[in-house]
Amino acid sequence: MHDDLDIVWKALSDPTRRAILDRLRKGPRTTTEIVEAFPDMTRFAVMKHIDVLRNADLINTREEGRQRINSLNVVPIRKIYERWVGPFTELWSNALLRIKDDVEVPVARPKARKSK
Repeated sequence: MHDDLDIVWKALSDPTRRAILDRLRKGPRTTTEIVEAFPDMTRFAVMKHIDVLRNADLINTREEGRQRINSLNVVPIRKIYERWVGPFTELWSNALLRIKDDVEVPVARPKARKSK
């Protein structure tokens, strides 16, 4: 079964792309600002990462004059949360409540002997 979120998962699988998204979480950034944040990479390499994020719809880009302004699009991440995290939250909650109940069950103490 093909999952329409596959492209998002693949985009999120790379640590550089996650770092770009972390920067955009703080607010929109120009492409130049993003490139400058990764001095050990070429502009071309960073641009390829931005393209992957854009193709996964994780980044929205608009042009202002000669600059490209990139901003985070959280909708695909929310879809992942709803599909993969949300349904499992209840399972974990129920399991943790069962453990809590098991631990808090009062322990029966042996009755003390009566002395004659």
